[in-house]
Amino acid sequence: MKTVSLKIDDVIFNETEQVLAKIKKPRNRYINDALDFYNKLHKRSALAEKLQRESNLVAKDSLKILHEFEKFDDDN
Repeated sequence: MKTVSLKIDDVIFNETEQVLAKIKKPRNRYINDALDFYNKLHKRSALAEKLQRESNLVAKDSLKILHEFEKFDDDN
């Protein structure tokens, strides 16, 4: 484990302390869970963007192939 020193806005710190008092979870665990969630959120967002870019790259070819299959079906 790494030790990190960070500055937190007063409002965010106070809100966090209120949440921690209610859920009875250690501050360190709460921050670790929050960072883990945020990292996963960003990875998922990056993956969605990559998928969209790649989907855009093959969209024209996919439509062309679909039309070819439709012509094939119409001929039979």
